[in-house]
Amino acid sequence: MARRRSNGEGTTYPRKDGRWEGAAYVLTTNGVRKRIRVYGNTQAEAHERLTELKARHHQGIPTADKSWKLGDYLDYWLEKVINQTKRPKTHEQYELVCRLNLKPALGHHTLAGLSVKAVQAFLNEQAAEGHYSRRRIEMMRNTLSGALHHAMREELLSRNVARLAQLPGPAEEVEEVHPWSVEEAQQFLATAQGHRLYPAFVLALFYGMRRGEVLGLRWQDIDLASSTFDVRQQLQDVKGKIVIGPLKTKASRRGLPLIKAAAVALAVLQNQPDGPASPHGLAFTSTTGTPLNPRNFGRTFALLCKEAGVRAIKLHHQRHTAATLMLRLGVPDKVIQGILGHSSVSVTRQVYQHADMGLKRDALEAVEGILNLPTVDIGSSTDVDSESRCRQVSRQTPFEAVYTQAGSATKEKSPPLLWSTSFHGGPGGARTHDTLLKRSSDHCVHERITEVKKTMERRTRQWVLGVVAVNLAVNSQKISTDRTDRPG
Repeated sequence: MARRRSNGEGTTYPRKDGRWEGAAYVLTTNGVRKRIRVYGNTQAEAHERLTELKARHHQGIPTADKSWKLGDYLDYWLEKVINQTKRPKTHEQYELVCRLNLKPALGHHTLAGLSVKAVQAFLNEQAAEGHYSRRRIEMMRNTLSGALHHAMREELLSRNVARLAQLPGPAEEVEEVHPWSVEEAQQFLATAQGHRLYPAFVLALFYGMRRGEVLGLRWQDIDLASSTFDVRQQLQDVKGKIVIGPLKTKASRRGLPLIKAAAVALAVLQNQPDGPASPHGLAFTSTTGTPLNPRNFGRTFALLCKEAGVRAIKLHHQRHTAATLMLRLGVPDKVIQGILGHSSVSVTRQVYQHADMGLKRDALEAVEGILNLPTVDIGSSTDVDSESRCRQVSRQTPFEAVYTQAGSATKEKSPPLLWSTSFHGGPGGARTHDTLLKRSSDHCVHERITEVKKTMERRTRQWVLGVVAVNLAVNSQKISTDRTDRPG
């Protein structure tokens, strides 16, 4: 007689297609008990999966009420999660990766059946085809990981297989950013001064504002009387549609003082008699008064770079230029963070501040001045020994950089506010040009090293003799004292 199964024990039985099926009533994610089925090629395999299903039920872990396909779950995740919690631009980027990459290759897998092996094979295939950069492949993995992580929150999965997969190939070096020098910034501003969007470029360069923040600036956020303005919104291009929305982070919402160059340029723009009015109250618009397309703003910047004859950089790299120039001036990192609107000062230090060649040279020359090392003076015979052409370089002082007012907002070929530098050791500085190319020849280096060694040996001998003399004096004093203290 067959044993009667207890309530909740479940059952396994063969199917017509030759496989085995197991079924049991368990708690599902929607809060109700439902008969869930599992499958296996053999009875033992089906029984093992049924045992795992019941074990999760006894641990209080609910089971998914439906068998999700990954493609269907990605659509659900984009619509119900990302569209509700993220900004439109973020949703656009995630949707693009899901539609073009994840769904065609992995969408047929079940959510629970997706394995690390399948994800790893997908990433390796994308890298082997060579159509995408490593950064794009990393974005594919991160997008999939975000969807699977939310599935874990909904208790549909017990692990995130995308996190276990590795990016194929060696890690690529991060693109190195080379911000503008002081001279390049001056040259660009001088050329852009006559352009109607000159105030926008002043804000991007001096304040390091993001492109969307500049284009989203409203007249109501600008107070020329108190020389302040507030960053409260940004403008973005989402799927070809201009959208005005919230800022990137909470720290991006900030108030800033207006420097004279920006205040004068904005006042001139505001007082233009024939300027088109913007229905959104934006300060920077197209020639017809509509919101300015961010791509067109970037193209205008590139054209002005070409006209000015300066090195073409991305418009976003103006943030790097502003951070590096303020670093050169010795502005505290916390202040730079507040001006750029970063959520963490570590981002300001590690990403946006750059130790350019000028800063490196000034630091090393300052160390050289402290150590007072001998050097070769090329191109000049002043105070130089005729045989070795070596001389001692006097202690050097750090560079000084100041903002100087260079006139008002006129149409002259010079910006209203310029950076002027006085670098000791560079062209235009207090030192002579012959010290720029100082390097020691081999015989000079050998001679100087020998001289330094002899000096050190001489001073070491003097020190040893001094110590011996002091010890002898102390011992002599002790002996005379002992003799005096002896009775009779």
